[in-house]
Amino acid sequence: MSEAYELKAEARERVGKGSAREIRRNGKVPAVIYGDKQAPISITLDYKTLYYKIHGGGFKTTIANIVLDGKSIQVLPKDYQLDPVSDKPVHVDFLRVSAKSVVNVHVPIHFLNEEASPGIKRGGVLNIVRHDIELHVPANAIPDAIEIDLTGTQIGDSIHISAVTLPKGATPVIQDRDFTIATIAGHATSDEETPVAAETTETAEKEGE
Repeated sequence: MSEAYELKAEARERVGKGSAREIRRNGKVPAVIYGDKQAPISITLDYKTLYYKIHGGGFKTTIANIVLDGKSIQVLPKDYQLDPVSDKPVHVDFLRVSAKSVVNVHVPIHFLNEEASPGIKRGGVLNIVRHDIELHVPANAIPDAIEIDLTGTQIGDSIHISAVTLPKGATPVIQDRDFTIATIAGHATSDEETPVAAETTETAEKEGE
């Protein structure tokens, strides 16, 4: 789990599109803190600090301590909006958390040891079905990533969630099926004819007769 970091905030008294535009012109980003059965708090954050946090990776899986009026509020970033042209942050939603909080969060998957996969060495291709897994996990124990070792995998192998070792206390949000995360797909060379192609050719010939 990444170490928590601090964000200094100011209270935002006015809300609405006009107020938000003014805040952004002044080099700030509007944000909201909600959850934990408390009233939402509208705040502003420094644009530059927030920009580097968002684009630095792990933003939505790392606890932040927002300092507001001398008090620290522990939060987890839940959502953010970026300008479609400039990628600048325009709004952020934070969820209040505590040591007892359990949250749903998307954790990225890292695949290790592709060079130790016989299937990939033979020309197979790693077909990634899911780039992250949504986990139900304690807020103070969110992993930076889930690592999957490809050592020994062969062409045709599938990696399902049941084969993945998750951190203590973490469970997948999807519980009704053993979903696929990745497969080792065969790589057809240019001079090989796939079964589907052969079947199509054979059908066409019969229709021609």
